[in-house]
Amino acid sequence: MSQISERVYHVVFGPHVTEKAVMAGDSNIHAFKVAVGATKRDIKLAIEMLFEVKVDDVRTVNVKGKAKNFGKRQGKRKDWKKAYVRLAEGQSLDISVEG
Repeated sequence: MSQISERVYHVVFGPHVTEKAVMAGDSNIHAFKVAVGATKRDIKLAIEMLFEVKVDDVRTVNVKGKAKNFGKRQGKRKDWKKAYVRLAEGQSLDISVEG
């Protein structure tokens, strides 16, 4: 397996399914939770290889972790990165969520 193929699995962690993300699915935009160090180019290549679709555009958002109380201690959740991926015209992606 090539080095690029192995990297794909460390870039995209999975779909990020929220009400906002589902509504954006109508305009062929899908949200994914991705690695913090991933670039837009990495994300585009990973989505194209994993789902065999043509990606038109990638937009990323760095999400700051919430400050939370864990018992008597104060803490902070991890920061993470979200990518909004717009597919090319005529392409579709079926992400089913069970639960």
